[in-house]
Amino acid sequence: MKHNRTFAIGDIHGGLKALEQLLERIEIKKEDRFIFLGDYVDGWSDSAQVIQFLIAFAKEYECVFIKGNHDVWCEQWLETETIDETWFIHGGKETIASYKGFSKEDKKTHLQFFKDMRLYLLDDAKRLFLHAGFTSMHGVEREWDTVNFYSDRTLWEMVIVMDKKITKNSILYPNRLKHYNEIYIGHTPTTNFNLDTPTNAMNVWNVDTGVAFKGKLSAINIDTKTFFQSEEVYTLYPNEKGRNK
Repeated sequence: MKHNRTFAIGDIHGGLKALEQLLERIEIKKEDRFIFLGDYVDGWSDSAQVIQFLIAFAKEYECVFIKGNHDVWCEQWLETETIDETWFIHGGKETIASYKGFSKEDKKTHLQFFKDMRLYLLDDAKRLFLHAGFTSMHGVEREWDTVNFYSDRTLWEMVIVMDKKITKNSILYPNRLKHYNEIYIGHTPTTNFNLDTPTNAMNVWNVDTGVAFKGKLSAINIDTKTFFQSEEVYTLYPNEKGRNK
């Protein structure tokens, strides 16, 4: 199928209202493809509702769902009902509350959705999509610990510091970046660096624009680099704090 546009979409963190607003602003078409970069849950009050929405959305549009660290936690809870203490204080409490009223069958369907998520996607144009990063100089295929795919921050921290200082022809250019034309990630909010839009450093694009806190939900057209954003998500949930605690 020929795609009209392909969008990479950053962390959602339970902000269904922001996701619906973002998709409306994109003016999506049937031929569009969507690559979601993970962390669908934990933050605003609609985590279970985001998963329900995405399951239905994927029946109408071509989607790829990458797994984030918060998704790993939620998957474990859905499967075992065990509550990780770290997860609970970093959005898990709100996610558990969002599942009130969902049936056992609903939860089973959501669990399978999490299990079916990918750790990364590498397309024919040597564009890599993953939630967080990787550390191997040989690329994702030889990563020593796949947990890095949804937990690593060194990739973004490295490129944001080195950007504009080292050219691709330099012997100092990191080997792990050379395998890919572009890399798209979420996980580490650009707002941590006072940047509120999808941000490029070296050949990496960070699309997590701080949804869980004071930022917006973002989508970027990977061919044109045109991006779309929701309003600041906290304004859509005026009676909530998200992860601003």
